[in-house]
Amino acid sequence: MLKILGRVTSINVRKVLWALDELGLDFSREDWGLPLRDPKVPEFLALNPNGQVPVLVENGFVLWESNAILIYLAEREGQLLPRQLEARAQALQWLIWQTSELNPPWGYAVNALIRKTPGYDDPAKIADSMTRWGAKMDLLEAQLAKSETGFVAGEFSIADIALGLSVHRWMSIAADKPVLPAVAEYYERLKGREAGARWMGKETP
Repeated sequence: MLKILGRVTSINVRKVLWALDELGLDFSREDWGLPLRDPKVPEFLALNPNGQVPVLVENGFVLWESNAILIYLAEREGQLLPRQLEARAQALQWLIWQTSELNPPWGYAVNALIRKTPGYDDPAKIADSMTRWGAKMDLLEAQLAKSETGFVAGEFSIADIALGLSVHRWMSIAADKPVLPAVAEYYERLKGREAGARWMGKETP
């Protein structure tokens, strides 16, 4: 059986679990990742030398990096990626953007306001993190505002799964934020999906 290694409090693990739910695939999951189980031990590093979750294991096949896992599952099942080339490329564009551009700015603010990590208590750095994060959210707002379908690439895809969890984190953080009506509608649309509602629960560290 397909197995996922990772703790559900990880946003990257939840990406994969949401996709598996959307696809209706059977799977099992093992808790890995601090504070539950140290992924830096030899047993885990033999599967992913980065010591990061999630990891997919199936019949001797091992795959790490959440976006690679999403693409693999979508390609294997023939779902969750548009068939039309340009729309498919756009979905992958936004999937990559979620990791490379949208997520990095939130680091300080999330550690300060959600995780309550010691040492992340500088108001200026929190404000700077929120400002940079908000600037990226403005780009998503613009894309959604011009979308005729309400999704970033014409139809619901793995890009929306990844972005949905990032939007969930944005909505959950207690801080002054700009009003983003298209993002707010997108958030409700994704929560209206059974799998979306399951994996966009209470934000956790």
